[in-house]
Amino acid sequence: MSARFGPAGNAEDFPYKASADAPKWLKELGLDCYEYQCGKGIHVGEDTARKVGENAARHGISLSLHAPYFINLANPDPYSLEKTTGYITGACLVASQMGAQRVVIHSGALMKRTRSQALDIARHSLKQVIAACDDRGFGHIALCPETMGKINQLGDLDEVLELCTLDARLVPCIDFGHLYARSLGADDGVEVMERMLDRVQEVLGEERASRFHSHFSHIQFTPNGGEKCHRTFADDGGFGPDWTPLAAAVARRGWEPTFICESAGTQARDAVEMKRIYRQFLEG
Repeated sequence: MSARFGPAGNAEDFPYKASADAPKWLKELGLDCYEYQCGKGIHVGEDTARKVGENAARHGISLSLHAPYFINLANPDPYSLEKTTGYITGACLVASQMGAQRVVIHSGALMKRTRSQALDIARHSLKQVIAACDDRGFGHIALCPETMGKINQLGDLDEVLELCTLDARLVPCIDFGHLYARSLGADDGVEVMERMLDRVQEVLGEERASRFHSHFSHIQFTPNGGEKCHRTFADDGGFGPDWTPLAAAVARRGWEPTFICESAGTQARDAVEMKRIYRQFLEG
């Protein structure tokens, strides 16, 4: 086994009309995973979900699903938690119909609270979400709290790892572009990538760490807020982070993470480039 690579949703050059055909195209490109996007809401019927899953199985494409963006685990309001739980269990239902193994969830916003206060609320909320998923028969699906790109959001690396200590089924979704943006460009390069992977292993153990979920893209940020927008590998302007040191570190460790490329419109082609560079380190 080795790392897997694929896009978030369908790229601008996607040659088909239906997402159900995405696995066939990704197989042709030499990719091996696909993250179905429900960020703006869960608007996919069971027939479509099952067709995506059948085609993914046929073409050897592993599936994950991104739950709605408006999830906020750090909101203590009971009505908000009820909605968040509904979004996540709804995403798990579609993931189960597809045969997707992972559902990515946002951590939340600080909402004028301290980081520790927001994290405490998120821990409590996530425990209730996990119980609700179990009650609905979704205990087989891994929830993936995501590192976030804006400074006022909950979700730096340590906060996400802390959330993942709540249950063994939780898998961190480490978005290296988000970490780069919220650090204003500091989280980049060989030393930083090695340090971050060491930290994941320290908190979760090597077996869980080696299977982390990831989003990767170049990101533009602002000095005050962090993440501004996703860019492409071809964009000029010095946008980061650099993929090469992360590829080298993962290959050297023999880890098997899933890398979902979130480039702006070129996510499939950029995922091919990520895999090419990674394979050079793996085989060299």
